[in-house]
Amino acid sequence: MKKIPFLLFLLLCVVFSCKNRTAPAEDASRGYIVKVGDDAPDFDIQYLDGSTERLSDYRGKVLMLQFTASWCSVCRKEMPHIERDIWQKHKDDLDFALIAVDYKEPADTTQKFAETIRVTYPLTLDESGEKFHLYAGQNAGVTRNIIIDRDGKIAFLTRLYDPDEFVEMVRVIDELLAKPSDDSSQ
Repeated sequence: MKKIPFLLFLLLCVVFSCKNRTAPAEDASRGYIVKVGDDAPDFDIQYLDGSTERLSDYRGKVLMLQFTASWCSVCRKEMPHIERDIWQKHKDDLDFALIAVDYKEPADTTQKFAETIRVTYPLTLDESGEKFHLYAGQNAGVTRNIIIDRDGKIAFLTRLYDPDEFVEMVRVIDELLAKPSDDSSQ
């Protein structure tokens, strides 16, 4: 009789342990302060040409935010994949947007980074880091990708560059874009 509660305890431990392994992007150890299903925190987007928009201006689109930095070797490894497998595939889709946010670097550094990394999607400024810290904790690192659905909800989170996780992110973007937007019926 005493074995049954212990076995139940073990079963519950396994279930919760497996649950955490199947959703690593939501694991607090990855440094996020947001999670899938949350409203994406809004902020001003500052482009290198001096123009600005609000993140919420992209409501109705599938949006990929990439937090990056010129000094980040993992970012430099991932960015060509983002360019080839996501941006080139969807850049002409009016229901998609991709915005890279350069973490704690001045405009001249971000401009040089954009030129040397040879990506054609927009790199924007976060000189103080406050935009990044709406999504990740004070000691969290880049690279991070946040996929936001048409309703402004976080649909997927990544940390660092993992090829399997990247493939899953591409799948999520494709699935979100395949869903008709509310505007498409008009």
